[in-house]
This record gives sequence, C-alpha cells and structure tokens, in this order.
Amino acid sequence: MMRTLYTKLAVTTISIMIVSSFLAFMMANYYYQQKLKPENDAKNTAIAEDVASFIEDNKSIELDEYLNHIATIGYQLYLVNEDGEKTYYGDKFRKENLSDTTIETVLSGQVYHGMANLEQETFVTGFFSNELKNTIGVPFTYEGNDFALFLRPNIKLLFNEIHILLAWLLLGMLVLSIIFVLISTKFLVKPITVLDKATQELAEGNFAIKLDIDRNDELGQLAESFTHMTKQLEKLDEIKSEFIGNVSHDIQTPLSTIKGYTDLLKNESLPKEEKEKYITIIHDEVTRLSALTKQLLVLATIDRTDDSMIRKPFSLSDQLKQVIIRNQYAIDEKGIMVSFDLGQVMIEADETLLYNVWENLLHNAIKYNVDHGSIDIKVIEKEDELIVRIEDSGIGMDAQSLDRVFERFYRVDSARTRDVQGSGLGLSIVKRVLQLHGGRIAFESVKDKGTICRVHLPLK
Repeated sequence: MMRTLYTKLAVTTISIMIVSSFLAFMMANYYYQQKLKPENDAKNTAIAEDVASFIEDNKSIELDEYLNHIATIGYQLYLVNEDGEKTYYGDKFRKENLSDTTIETVLSGQVYHGMANLEQETFVTGFFSNELKNTIGVPFTYEGNDFALFLRPNIKLLFNEIHILLAWLLLGMLVLSIIFVLISTKFLVKPITVLDKATQELAEGNFAIKLDIDRNDELGQLAESFTHMTKQLEKLDEIKSEFIGNVSHDIQTPLSTIKGYTDLLKNESLPKEEKEKYITIIHDEVTRLSALTKQLLVLATIDRTDDSMIRKPFSLSDQLKQVIIRNQYAIDEKGIMVSFDLGQVMIEADETLLYNVWENLLHNAIKYNVDHGSIDIKVIEKEDELIVRIEDSGIGMDAQSLDRVFERFYRVDSARTRDVQGSGLGLSIVKRVLQLHGGRIAFESVKDKGTICRVHLPLK
C-alpha cells in the first residue's frame, strides 16, 4: 500500500511539474504574441529600413559584399530583384514559404510586416520560427534596379550558446527535480510506512511499539498521537484483563460457595438449624450475584452512550428521601444515626440513573461506617448548581485509596472479606452517570475519621 502511495506522490509531483512547464510555455507564448511580437516587428522593420537606406545613400558600395557583412553579424537575408532573381545571405531559411504576391508588393514600394502578421500557433513561438514568411520585407533601389529585401535575425547565430546553455539548464533542472522529488517523496512516505507497520503490530496485540519518528510537522504530531493512543489501548487492555479477572472472581466465589452448601444440603441427616444456616448463606450469595449482575448491566448501559438518557423534571429531595427509606433496614441494623436537610429541590435529569448514584453513595456510607455511627446528608442549592453533601463517620480512606476510588472493581477492603461486601463497581457507575449529566464528584477522607462526598450537578 505504501509503495502505491509513494508512486502516486512521485507521479503526481512530476505530472504537476510537466503540466506547470506546459502552462508556463503557453503563457510565455501568449505574452509574446500579444506584447512582444509587435515590438519585435517594429524593431526589425527599423533595422531593415536602415539597411535599405544605407544602400540607397551609398551608391558606391558592393551590394553582395555589404549584405554578406550584414549576414555575418547576425541576420538572414533574402534578396529578390525586379527580374525575379533570388539570392540568400547567411543561413538558409527552414521554410521558403514566401508568396510571389508578397514579393511583388514589396517591389512596388510597400513594407512587408511578416513578423507581426505571422499566424499564432500553439507550440511555436514566432520569435524562433525560421521561415521566410516570418521576416520584414523592405524595398530599395540600387544602380537603377528595384529590389525587395527580406530580413530576420539569425537566432541560431545570435543565441546558439544560449540555446545550448538553456537546453542543458532545463534538462538538468528536470533530471534533478525528478531525483529530488523521488527522494523527498520517500522521506515523506517513510513515516507513514512506519505507522502502517506499527498499526499492523497493534492489531496483533503488540502494545510495546516505539516509533522512530522525530518530526515537527503534521506527521510528527500523528506519530505522537499514535504513541499516546497505543499507551491508552495498552491501559485499556490491562483494565479489560483486570475487569474480566475481577468479574470471574466475583462470580466464581459465590458460585463455589453455593455449590458447596448445596452439596451439604444433600445430607438428609443434617440438623434443621444447620440447613437453615446453609440456606441463609446461599440466599446471601445469590443476592450478592444479583447485585453484581445489576451493577454490570447498569455499567454497560451508561458506557454505551448518553442518547438513551431520559431527562425530565423531578424532586431531588423526594428521591433522596426514598433512597434513605429503602435502606432503613441496613441503617437500623448497624444502629446508624441519619440526619438530613434536603429542602424542596427540583432538577431536570434522568431519574433512574441518578437514583443509582444516591443508592451507591448511601450504600458505601452505610457499608464502610462503624456501628452506631452517623450519616449526614445535605442539599445545597446555588445559582447554577446543586451540591449534595454526604458525610459519614466511617473507616475513611488513605491518600492511595482516594486516588483509585473510581477504578472498576477497586475496593478499600482489598481482601474482599464478607464483612464488607461489594463489587467495586459502584463509584465507577456514579462517576459515569454524573459525567453524562455534566456533573462531578469529589471526596475528602481521613483514615479512621470518616468521609465527605460532594456531588455537583448543574442546574442549567
């Protein structure tokens, strides 16, 4: 593919050079035809008339000798007398295409402006057209005879060295231009070739890619973006692997527990108390699995897009009260004192998604609280935002935990004891839901002192 791109760039650039040269020639030819040709005609007419006047004023000169001298200094001459005798001086013309009518006209005393009247041709610049028709014709009288003298500069004689120099110059420019185009194109395409190879390696799962591209142009920026993307993909791959591992662990553990206790329940001689204990454990593990799958479904939904969000006005105060009521059993079980100042606040948002936010935050405040602790919930309404402040007297978090608190499956209780159950997905869901609403969340926490959570939601 890169060879094709290299070929395309090279062919395109060389084609542009050729087309540009052609257009430049056409423009130069047009400029000559419109501007320089009349001036060239006038200049050479003056020279031809001076030659004719000199002949007529100097009767003693030798005509052939004089015209041969004029030819040697850079002119082509064609002389016709009244008897039709023709003589050439200097180099011959490439085309002898002068009509008898034109000759008769000059012999009769008129000036022939062949340069000005030469037909315009696409690929022929009149200045270089070496033909009799492209001359200046003037009459003169010598020794009582009428003559018609046709004259034009001998371009080959005057500009022969320049012709060769220009030819070599143009040829050198063309060859060097093509060489430099091929080299520069290869230089331009090389980073793309490297990126293409790196992309193929990336597609095969190799994230340890180092691009040897040090440029300050758009390709350099592309290489930097690619490197950044590779690092992000590597990080995502690690997160995915960790995610799968954590999901497998959190599903396999309760399943193993359920399987073990169901095997024990097969024992018909098992006492009733033991059976009830095992059934309770199985029920708790099923509840745990159900909560995990629910969290995973919510996470998958909100990760896709915010197009499915249904925004509508509802009472945030009532929703928070509803969350507290539904968790009253867990609150009473730990003897936690809950105080709240919710006011009467309306908000326009997705009610179902926000319910997940408050439920997860309150669950954490209960789960990580101490027995007979406290939870304080307050809603602060400002001009452009709402702040929901949830403070608990729980076990708190250290700085390292605060930095990782939004990572999926991360839990402060890294040993995953059954005393503090959870999937580690709750705060990931909270953060994503708030992002979809244009909000944010922040924590303040001190180890063994408690945690303050602030949720900011825009009102506009």
